[in-house]
Amino acid sequence: MRSCLLIIFALILVLFRNLPCMAANPDHVGVVKTMAGDVEISRKGIQLKAQANMRLLKGDQIMTGNNGKVGMIFEDDTVISIGPNSKIVIEDFMFQPNEKKLSFVARIIQGTVSYLSGQIAKLAPSLVRIETPHATIGMRGTHILVKVD
Repeated sequence: MRSCLLIIFALILVLFRNLPCMAANPDHVGVVKTMAGDVEISRKGIQLKAQANMRLLKGDQIMTGNNGKVGMIFEDDTVISIGPNSKIVIEDFMFQPNEKKLSFVARIIQGTVSYLSGQIAKLAPSLVRIETPHATIGMRGTHILVKVD
């Protein structure tokens, strides 16, 4: 009986020892808060239809169609909204303020993007970059609107 209980206990330990690691996603950078119309996310070559509360990962490309728009909130409280016919890529995101590891880099490929800064821009403004095909915008303010044709 005792050996049977030990085997069961060992199986439980093996099955559940990695549970917190499986639940946590180190690349999780934010969520899709609101959306309307056609919104897709390209993740590692796979096209996903965006949904409210969908998690965003570093490297995601967010695309809207003719009638699409999406609002996203990032882990540092940054808010990005994109309008119709827009594409943006989350190139880099790191928010570990206790370790002083901060970075936010987004690349706007096309369309209209509204950016409202979060904690990274307040703690380390030089580590926030918005890249466009013709320029890089360094963040010093709190709210910008960018249009890329």
